[in-house]
Amino acid sequence: MFEKLAILSLALILDLVFGEPRKEIHPTVWFGKLISFFDERYRRRGRIDIVMGIFASIAVILSAIFLSILPDFLPHLPFGILLSAYLTKTTFAIKSLEKHVRDSAVPDLSLKREKVSLIVSRDTALLKENELNSAAIESLAENIVDSVISPLFYYLLFGLPGAMVYRAINTMDAMVGYKTEKYKNFGKFAARFDDLLNFIPSRISVLLFLPLSKKVWGYYRMAKFKLNGDKPIAAMSAVLGVKLEKRGHYSFPGRNPENDDIFRALKVFRIIVFEWMVVIFLVLFFQQWSWS
Repeated sequence: MFEKLAILSLALILDLVFGEPRKEIHPTVWFGKLISFFDERYRRRGRIDIVMGIFASIAVILSAIFLSILPDFLPHLPFGILLSAYLTKTTFAIKSLEKHVRDSAVPDLSLKREKVSLIVSRDTALLKENELNSAAIESLAENIVDSVISPLFYYLLFGLPGAMVYRAINTMDAMVGYKTEKYKNFGKFAARFDDLLNFIPSRISVLLFLPLSKKVWGYYRMAKFKLNGDKPIAAMSAVLGVKLEKRGHYSFPGRNPENDDIFRALKVFRIIVFEWMVVIFLVLFFQQWSWS
């Protein structure tokens, strides 16, 4: 009756207690290897790369669907539920995201650069301290959507297949979805698909921020630099009252962020995650109760 609810509960416990599994048994790593295979073998640096990118995306999506239906071939209880819970857990990340961002909240500037470089794609070598703090907070805000809200949104709608397909496409976008000469064609489909999948969840994130500051809506209206990614960043900037900026891309007003603001951002992150979990569990409860 409440199988979907039980699976998500177990998945959440797995995440909060154990964090991320070893890379050898992590589906996201498997997706990454499959994407790398297509990248190295079939990318040709021409317009044909658009077609190759579509084929690669389809292959990754099919592999995600295959993984998500594996539990259906196991005995219904308990092995099917346990495998479903494990696979569901690998589609979202709370504990590991919090740890990586917390690790960047160090006073030593060289160590901060090293830690921030692990969670952002930009070159941290020449960034000032306030820019490093901003980058860490921006990464946390954007990953509220990518790592928590979106996968659970698609779990709510489509169960494990929805969450797994989202994670696969998001992984491909993170690897090849860049407007560089190398990937502008090959990664185009994955980037557009990822934009589509994150459109609603990114705006849900703003709604979750709204109770924390009356400035959130005004900052949201300023978020016109990116289709999705700048929405939670704008909201986080409003709540913390700090300037979050990526030079040449976006900037939201406030004072320069300090090291302690990373810890404040983590507190906001926990509140947003709690709000979203309450929403998800309530919807699942009433959804499955109404079907019983």
